[in-house]
Amino acid sequence: MKNSKRAFVKSLAIIPAIPFTSNMKFKEKPKNFAHLFKLSLNLYSFNKPLREGTMDLFDVLDFCAKHNFGGIDPTGYYFPNYPEVPTDDYIYKFKRKAFLLGLDITGTGVRNDFVNPNAEKRKEDIELIKKWIEVSAKLGCPHVRIFSGNHTHEGYSRDQVFERMAEDIQTCCNYAEQFGVMLSIQNHNDFLKTADDMDQVFERVGSPWLGQNLDIGSYREKDPYKEVEQNIKHAITWQIKENVWINGKETPTDFVKLFKIIKKAGYRGYLPLETLGEGDPFQKIEKLLVKVRAALEEV
Repeated sequence: MKNSKRAFVKSLAIIPAIPFTSNMKFKEKPKNFAHLFKLSLNLYSFNKPLREGTMDLFDVLDFCAKHNFGGIDPTGYYFPNYPEVPTDDYIYKFKRKAFLLGLDITGTGVRNDFVNPNAEKRKEDIELIKKWIEVSAKLGCPHVRIFSGNHTHEGYSRDQVFERMAEDIQTCCNYAEQFGVMLSIQNHNDFLKTADDMDQVFERVGSPWLGQNLDIGSYREKDPYKEVEQNIKHAITWQIKENVWINGKETPTDFVKLFKIIKKAGYRGYLPLETLGEGDPFQKIEKLLVKVRAALEEV
């Protein structure tokens, strides 16, 4: 036995070492994996009770566990003292409870505005994002959601705004890489309105640490399903909503059609749900969850 083991170890020495570097890139996405969809809950769904203080983040953990979500997406501004970062004690208690309930912390997010022509304000937003990248790393959370912004930019062309936005995002990506955290930029019907707009951002930034938070309810100028198809190559997370916009009208989402598109593209990962508008959030989320799970069963 000892001789055979020694021979095996010796044989490994003649196998050439393949160096691994952070610059290694696959030429294409793997095609041999079955699709995998997991459901998370974006906490904007509980915006009103969280804002009013009738719920806190720990209450939402209980709700997600009760309804068998796989994960939770706690937006930064629901943590105490935002935009200041929460204490390590709070972060680790939240992380511990999520783990004990079997919930992944699938993402978080901040408010920023990279359209703002004021360079100092944009620097402040860069620092905010950096702080929450560190929070995300402590949470064991894979990405921080950011925005383009919706500030006026008189005197500057859209191309100029895209250029400086790309520089600011690249700065944040470089910092995120140090913590193993990705940035996810959301199409939010702000400066970025269309799939073409999103493609521009990715062409200009070109960082492997940037992905898209694909918001199906914020494509409002063209066919939302075609826009999803165009941008899905960038998607690392989602906001799956009750409604999409078709011909200027809010229309119930065809979840079967949507999930077939996502499946065909080979996306694997979380699909965070988000409800909007008036009504009891508990009932709205439960209703959405039933529709989504039925569509997933069909797909």
